[in-house]
Amino acid sequence: MPDNPSVILSGFADEAANQKTAVQQFSAFAAMGLQYYTIRFIDAGKGVKNVMQLTKSEITQVRHLEDEYGLNVSSLGSPIGKVKLLDVEDGSHNKFVPFKKYVSKDVQKACELAHAFETKLIRGFSFYHPRRTAPSDHIPQVVDRLGQIAETCHRSDLIFGLEIEANLVGQSGALLAEIYRQVKHPALMLIFDAGNITSMGNSAREVFDQYTDMKRGIGWMHIKDYKHPGPIVKTDHVDEAALKNFVPADIGDSGHEAILRDFRDAVPALARKLKRRGIPGVFLDLEPHVKGGGQFGGFSGPDGMAAALYGLCRVLDYVGIDYHLRDFDDVRAARGF
Repeated sequence: MPDNPSVILSGFADEAANQKTAVQQFSAFAAMGLQYYTIRFIDAGKGVKNVMQLTKSEITQVRHLEDEYGLNVSSLGSPIGKVKLLDVEDGSHNKFVPFKKYVSKDVQKACELAHAFETKLIRGFSFYHPRRTAPSDHIPQVVDRLGQIAETCHRSDLIFGLEIEANLVGQSGALLAEIYRQVKHPALMLIFDAGNITSMGNSAREVFDQYTDMKRGIGWMHIKDYKHPGPIVKTDHVDEAALKNFVPADIGDSGHEAILRDFRDAVPALARKLKRRGIPGVFLDLEPHVKGGGQFGGFSGPDGMAAALYGLCRVLDYVGIDYHLRDFDDVRAARGF
C-alpha cells in the first residue's frame, strides 16, 4: 500500500493567545506540538500590532523567540487587498488607498516582512467592491491590480495567496477561479477556506462545488468550520462584526471530510510544485475563530485552538492524510541530545 500523502500543520498563532503576546502565542503552539505558525497580530513588547506595523527591533525580538520555542513562520497573515477597489462612498468603513501608492508601500512592505520572517507565502485578498454592486462587474480591474501585486511578489521570489472571503470581489469559488485564470501568474495561488464559504449560507454540497472550482489554483488551505444556527439562509453581505458559530473542522457543516479526502490526491503534486519554489510542503493553516471572528482577525483562545487542532487531526486520520506533531525526539534534538 502506498504511503499516505503528508501535509504541514500551521495556524494563526494570535488566535491562541489571550493577550496576543509573542510568548503566549509561541508557548501555546509549542505545547500543542506545532512547529509552524502564521504571523498576523502580535505583541513583541510594545503593544499588539499587525505584522505590517512591526519595527525592526520587534521583528528581531520575535525571531529570537521563534528560535527559543522552535517555531517557523508558514505565511505572512497580511491584510493586503482588504481595501476599497474604488474611491466611492458606500456606507462601509473600508478605506481606500490609491493603488500606485498601495503597491509601492504596502505590498512592498509585505514582501520585505516575508523575507524578514523567512517565509515564501503572503496571504491576501481581492478588494472590496462598492456595496450593492455585482462583484463580477469588477473582475477586470481586480485582475489588473492582482497581476501587479503578483508581479511584485514574484520579483521577491514570493507567492501571493488569494483567500476566499465574503464581501470581497473574490467571494465565491467561481469568482476566484476566474480571477486566477485571467491573472495567470506563477506567483498567484488561491487559499481555500471552507468556513468562510459556509458562513455565507452555503450547504456542504455547495462548499464542495466551490472547492472544486478553486482546486486547480489552491496553494494552501485555511481550516475553519461553521455550524448553521438554524435553516441555511444565503446572504449577499456578511456582517463581519457579528460572525460567530465557528467550530472545529470535525463538527461543522462545511464537509471537511469530503473536501480533504478529495484534496488528498492533489497533495503530492502540489507539494512538489511548492518545494520547487522553496516552500517546505502543503500547509493546512488553522484559523478557527471558535470564540468569534471579525473583519481583520478572530479569536479561539489556547483551549479553542487546541480543540480545533485535534478536530482537524481526527479528520486527517480518517481520510488518510499524514501530518507531524512534535514528539520526544524533536524535544531531544532541540536540546542537543
